[in-house]
Amino acid sequence: MSPQESLYSADWLRIAEKDLRRARRSLGDNDPEMAGFCLQQAIEKFLKAFLLSKGWQLRRIHSLEALLDDAITYDPTLGDFRDLCQKISAFYILERYPLVAETGVAEEDIRIPLEQAETLIKRLRAKILPA
Repeated sequence: MSPQESLYSADWLRIAEKDLRRARRSLGDNDPEMAGFCLQQAIEKFLKAFLLSKGWQLRRIHSLEALLDDAITYDPTLGDFRDLCQKISAFYILERYPLVAETGVAEEDIRIPLEQAETLIKRLRAKILPA
């Protein structure tokens, strides 16, 4: 039997939180490339958790912009995070695909988007798990 992705937002939220912890830990371990990758993974899963909580049909997709486009149909204010999602998406490429030259990603290149992502994450958490 082949494994199937969960359709429950709580499952995606749990893994998103784990990826967010990994991003912070990698940053503390002086591994900004991995921190950026884990941040991208966390945002991807937070967006999927939000979308699944709205009845969205799960798709195998990694594009934060495409996921954000879908999320905006449920909450237009999420459009404020487009630039941030574009920046964070670049971290996925840096870690997953070998480049000819060094990336030169510094801790600050990750720390600032990670701090900015806290606002998006907080908003998504509130919409997934209403008080």
